[in-house]
Amino acid sequence: MRIARWTHAGADGEGFVIGDRVVDFPDALTVADVLARGLAATGELFEAVADAAGTPLRDVRLRAPLAPASVRDFVAFEEHVEGVSAGVEGKSDVADEWYEAPTFYFTNPHTILGPADDVSPPVTERLDFELEVAVVVGAADSSDGANLAVDAASRHIFGYTIMNDWSARDLQAREMKVRLGPCKGKDFGTTLGPWIVTADELAGYVDADGFLAVRAEVYVNGSLIGEDLVSNAGWTFPEFVSYASRNSRVVPGDVLGSGTVGNGGCLGELWGRNQEVTPPPLRTGDEVRMVVEGIGEITGRVGEAVAAPTVPPARKRSRARQR
Repeated sequence: MRIARWTHAGADGEGFVIGDRVVDFPDALTVADVLARGLAATGELFEAVADAAGTPLRDVRLRAPLAPASVRDFVAFEEHVEGVSAGVEGKSDVADEWYEAPTFYFTNPHTILGPADDVSPPVTERLDFELEVAVVVGAADSSDGANLAVDAASRHIFGYTIMNDWSARDLQAREMKVRLGPCKGKDFGTTLGPWIVTADELAGYVDADGFLAVRAEVYVNGSLIGEDLVSNAGWTFPEFVSYASRNSRVVPGDVLGSGTVGNGGCLGELWGRNQEVTPPPLRTGDEVRMVVEGIGEITGRVGEAVAAPTVPPARKRSRARQR
């Protein structure tokens, strides 16, 4: 099943993509409602509307397939870490701590972009993309989503979507020197889409070790920049969900990005490997297209940069303890 949200004739819709048409969920249900019901119940909904006429897919504009409850983004591809570290530190290095657990950061659920939306970046000299596959969390019977073992976590995987974690590398580099973040180098836009493909649809791509072996590609202005198998991640998607739930909780509507694939999944990796800013950073008007086997494709164009209000630098204070 493919789950989507769209706009048609000035009205928004949410439902299934069936062949070359979109069909609304019955009873005015939303994607959030469906995720809260879980995968099995969604199958029943699909059967109820499978023969409906719907609206031609070509006539709608797809929106992001959900409004995430939260967005966690992992850094799970060793090859990506090697390349980026070479750019930041001048040599390729993967910290021992990387191998111990699938580290992630939280990014902004309020700046989610649809699969054909332009991105409006901050003022930056090093705009970049990140090619990822994201898992979408759904409900699972008799589970509150907390402290999940890997097997239990797999039951919360509702489906998958493509994710582009747009990045301003110069802003990010400054922030990371503070040993916290990233923040403003990342939170201006994350593209999701074109839809959610339910987990059962991709089961045939899961290899013997539990990794999702789908091919992912990214093109800039029509030229192939990077390609990889998502199965080159250091951890499986159920392991991502399990770790995210550790001493915490995952809920329906949470999005967990795989992190950037290797072999050119972002420009930053290539800058590190080449020891120069080649290929060039993204510029206004550039088009980034991502294609993932079994899911589909998304395309984002770089819009004009948006200047932000200024904030003064920190002021040295007296450290007085009384007024």
